[in-house]
Amino acid sequence: MSKNAKIAVLGDPDSIMIFKALGFHTIYVKQMDEINHAIHKLAGEDYAIIFITENVAALAKDTIDIYKTVPFPAIIPIPSRFGSEGFGMQGVKDNIEKAVGADIL
Repeated sequence: MSKNAKIAVLGDPDSIMIFKALGFHTIYVKQMDEINHAIHKLAGEDYAIIFITENVAALAKDTIDIYKTVPFPAIIPIPSRFGSEGFGMQGVKDNIEKAVGADIL
């Protein structure tokens, strides 16, 4: 990983346009094949962090699971303009349960 870690944001235009204004690399996606292709492409281009709206992440769960066992990229679900769907929190709960051995949340 280089000193200048690259960050990308995937989602619908209305949810992620603010990230473009902040200088992040943004990719507008809505179909599962577009989402999966974008994740694999960004991973191959050494992106350290990929933020992905929860509604889009829910469509690419299998692809996201592939990258859970590698250090980079970290794929982090964020709420969309429609609000949180609980996908991100469910991932946190699952990881805590794996680490602790019980659901403490």
